[in-house]
Amino acid sequence: MIKCGIIGCGVIAPTHIEGYRSLPEVEVIHLCDLIPERVNALGDKYGISRRSVDYKELLADPEVDAVSVCTDHASHAQIVCDALAAGKHVICEKALGRVPEDLARMTKAAAAHPELTAAGIFQHRYEPANRRLKKLIADGKFGRVLAVNLVFSCLRTNEYYEKDAWRGTVSGEGGGILINQAIHHLDQLRYLFGNVKRLAGRTANLTHQGVIEVEDTAAFVVEFGSGLFGTVAATNSSCVEWRSFLTVVGTEANLEYANEKPVFVESSVEGRADEITQALTARGEEQAAIVGKAYYGAGHTAQLADFLEAIREKRQTEVTMADAADSAALVLAVYESERTGGWVEIPNY
Repeated sequence: MIKCGIIGCGVIAPTHIEGYRSLPEVEVIHLCDLIPERVNALGDKYGISRRSVDYKELLADPEVDAVSVCTDHASHAQIVCDALAAGKHVICEKALGRVPEDLARMTKAAAAHPELTAAGIFQHRYEPANRRLKKLIADGKFGRVLAVNLVFSCLRTNEYYEKDAWRGTVSGEGGGILINQAIHHLDQLRYLFGNVKRLAGRTANLTHQGVIEVEDTAAFVVEFGSGLFGTVAATNSSCVEWRSFLTVVGTEANLEYANEKPVFVESSVEGRADEITQALTARGEEQAAIVGKAYYGAGHTAQLADFLEAIREKRQTEVTMADAADSAALVLAVYESERTGGWVEIPNY
């Protein structure tokens, strides 16, 4: 039995608790949040009696084997480093950190404790449709991929930002649409097409002036290590709650892919379009596994299962701390490009 603690009892914490509870041989035994009312409300809801307002008290609990870090971005690095130092396995919500120094600290700490499993949350990698798309690309079903385009939109109102003081601030969140929402789909690009070599872009605050300090809209060009080029546009000022739209252009097939579903497929190879469509729509019972908001997808529980199995098997998960840091580095590079006005090389952690 693996016993887990949850640090941070905000919006995403119930997803972790319910994900763990749906899996065998795991129990959530300790909750922590700076706000007593919040930790008590979650503890009462799920019948978890051990509660703390200081995460170091949770880390000192000898019965806790592993922790989910579900706090604000600014606190991730210190909590993760302290958790590893305390001998706890750790999985941290995105984004790992607000600045490159945070990413370096966390990856260094993880490397210093190879006996512990250290991971970052990017649940969309575990979506079966995304896994199938990755295999289709790797198997050459698109021929040579020539170009990719990602348009991501969601809605974050002024009320959303006013609920938590850290949101929309440079010091607390570190950014806006890119670091909090679009980062999921930037990770998806890395997952499907490999590491990004460099990028150049711009950011703006178009509809949240006077409410947030950071961007609500961004656009940039990426050059992958393979030489593939891509474009990305993102905004959280849309009229829709959550929509990702990915276009893949290849020498043998093209795909328009929205929210992990094919919208349009065409191919110069007989039967290929049907093959791609069938692969991406064979979802079976996967939607039943969604925990939390619908746009979280079905991947959280699968990623937590990988985390727990990795602990049992004394290995790292598919999304290592360094891998999650590499996706966060894309976001920070866009912010650097906005400051400098030029291309920014992407470090690999």
